[in-house]
Amino acid sequence: MPIDPRNIPPDWPRNRLLLALPARIRSQILSSLEPVPSVREHVLIDADSSLDHVYFPDSGVISVVAVYPDGGIIELATIGREGSTGFQAVFGAKVSSVRLLVQLPGTAAKMPRPAFMRAMETVPVFRTLMFAHVHAFLEQVMISGGCNGAHSLKQRLARWLLMMRDRNDDDTLAITQDLLAEMLGVQRPSITNSIRALEQAGHIACGRRKVTILDRDGLIRDSCECYLLTRARIAQHLPKTYTN
Repeated sequence: MPIDPRNIPPDWPRNRLLLALPARIRSQILSSLEPVPSVREHVLIDADSSLDHVYFPDSGVISVVAVYPDGGIIELATIGREGSTGFQAVFGAKVSSVRLLVQLPGTAAKMPRPAFMRAMETVPVFRTLMFAHVHAFLEQVMISGGCNGAHSLKQRLARWLLMMRDRNDDDTLAITQDLLAEMLGVQRPSITNSIRALEQAGHIACGRRKVTILDRDGLIRDSCECYLLTRARIAQHLPKTYTN
């Protein structure tokens, strides 16, 4: 359901990828955008379903999730206000190979796929920016894949929480331990143990359906090098969009 026009903030859209466009180009594209809410755990587009829209998050976080035949899932990457879900449409895909799941609630600008493809074909600045975004996105996926095999669950959890905080407006993240376990591909007791370790270190506080970051610097120290590497790669390709 679209957001009531009366509730659209004057600074919309807030997506940093769109804001990186020249004002004239952004105004041209604005007519194709529709503000929509992103509801926690809502599937925007499922795997093997029609790729009808591209989403540009204004706030909140979208998870890119691989879905296996037995129903199991694992997170491949996350997208916040620095990016978009257009990494498949850029190459002309009409069917999504992954699930796009709202991880942190917020709002987004929704763009019909035909309008997105027209902009890719007719607006060189938009096309260049989207290719830069895809490059940064693929680097995030590769770093995440290496991290999953090389580092401890506590390090991976710290990295994940830091990536979520970078896309959020405050230190409290509206997430559950069950969702954390599902995204990181582990059993709930393993996540509980890692959360307890980070709590005992004073880095986070875990409440009902939320995790609050108390000590970001400490969380960075408990994370692996993949967090800062991912930030550096995104900043390299998209210097105007990842400014936290």
